[in-house]
Amino acid sequence: EDVDIPSRRVLITGATGLLGRAVFKEFNQNNWNAVGCGYRRAQPKFEQINLLDSVAVHEIIRDFQPHVIVHCAAERRPDVVESQPDAASQLNVAASGNLAKEAAGIGAFLIYISTDYVFDGTNPPYKETDIPNPLNLYGKTKLEGEKAVLENNDGAAVLRIPVLYGEVERLEESAVTVMFDKVQFSNKSANMDHWQQRFPTNVKDVATVCRQLAEKRMLDPSVKGTFHWSGNEQMTKYEMACAIADAFNLPSSHLRPITDCPVMGALRPRNAQLDCSKLEMLGIGQRTPFRAGIKESLWPFLVDKRWRQTVFH
Repeated sequence: EDVDIPSRRVLITGATGLLGRAVFKEFNQNNWNAVGCGYRRAQPKFEQINLLDSVAVHEIIRDFQPHVIVHCAAERRPDVVESQPDAASQLNVAASGNLAKEAAGIGAFLIYISTDYVFDGTNPPYKETDIPNPLNLYGKTKLEGEKAVLENNDGAAVLRIPVLYGEVERLEESAVTVMFDKVQFSNKSANMDHWQQRFPTNVKDVATVCRQLAEKRMLDPSVKGTFHWSGNEQMTKYEMACAIADAFNLPSSHLRPITDCPVMGALRPRNAQLDCSKLEMLGIGQRTPFRAGIKESLWPFLVDKRWRQTVFH
């Protein structure tokens, strides 16, 4: 029998990652014909594409003819970027510029996912028009990626977002969920950063923003340029860990707040809060309360199964 395939087509890069999976699901469930591509974890669900292979990128875009491309693929771990600068620059800058050029060639709307780390964190909240000043190489490569995208495609959009969490496949997939083991194993004390101010943001909310932005653009070609989206609950990692403990009725007395600026790893901005009023004015946005979102994300990783039975049965 004939299957009704939606006529609106979207291509998602990095569809195997935490954000990419949510973006793929969001478009797929809202009557878009979505194709995801990934690299190491792609098959069987997604197309396997090396974004550094410009011929392969050209061919998938020419064959699928997407109306929208959401570019989630990136090297997003600041400490990895510092240790592998060339590889990170290839993916975050060169591949992004090439993708923007290919999108422009077929008139597709490209959404490039960027980061709050383009700012130095000294004067929040940051509007889209504020001058970036990244402190670490990750922020620098993502800022160069923004420039490469907008230079090659003046109709593209840049969407800056902060630290993400959501339905992870492994706790290490997110800087927020990775703390769960330290919270759960309360027999040993754990030092938690209580210096950097973060705005944990659910990938489902970012996915909704991407879809709303794409649908708004289909109706209005003036929707382009730089946008910010973020959760609105300000928390340090220590405060997030305490909120996680609270959500699962676990003790938090073993968690130790560390108020000094971290000395290890790449430099981080103290508070890179994003002002999201530009998207809100367009009627775009969605925010999941942190406690609700984190509970949904983490309960499969709960070690004490007795708790699970009391809550879900």
